[in-house]
Amino acid sequence: MVHYPRILLSGDSAIVIQFGDEIDKTINSNVYALKDFLELDKTIKILSLIPSYCSLLIEYDILLHNQKEVIDFVQSKINLLKNKKFDDKKKQIIKIPVVYGGVFGPDIDYVLEYTKLSLDQLINIHSSIEYYVYMIGFSPGFPYLGGMDKRLYCPRLETPRINIQKGSVGIAGKQTGIYPSESPGGWRIIGRSPIELFNINNESPALISSRTYVKFIPISEKNISKF
Repeated sequence: MVHYPRILLSGDSAIVIQFGDEIDKTINSNVYALKDFLELDKTIKILSLIPSYCSLLIEYDILLHNQKEVIDFVQSKINLLKNKKFDDKKKQIIKIPVVYGGVFGPDIDYVLEYTKLSLDQLINIHSSIEYYVYMIGFSPGFPYLGGMDKRLYCPRLETPRINIQKGSVGIAGKQTGIYPSESPGGWRIIGRSPIELFNINNESPALISSRTYVKFIPISEKNISKF
């Protein structure tokens, strides 16, 4: 039996702290709480902190610190999590307008057939949830969203597309997400948002960040020009 959290080695200058092996908000909250602790304490020179669903990769300066020193330091921060309380009262909700179906959702017919839902049902279910942003990854600004209704679970494409349009909203397994830029991808596309999700020239390039929430707002094709 695996006991969490556990510390794994990742090469000679990094370690991974794994808090679990599933998509779970409490597990993810521990990942970011540890990240916050490490960012505040400069005892160890950390080069990068990379969070995921259930783990945190910690890269440190091998010229200044040995592995045991880093592990002992990180373990002391992990111990602080036992008394950590997570408050969700001040959650930030980012509203994303979406045109569902048609040319904007090339996979929506497949999703409707697979889920046995009508178009109105799919739109109502998908847009009724405040999705927690577990992490940003795959491409700059791409949010991995959790909390999707089980009725919308749908498999990925068997063969990924070479190009998916910027702003496309997709479903893959139990996840939903938004493509912030044109890229290859294997998610089932059910709609598209007209707003810009990532701009390298902005002070904060990504519109959506981890630990926020996303709420999809259905709009009609004729209202795209308003955004």
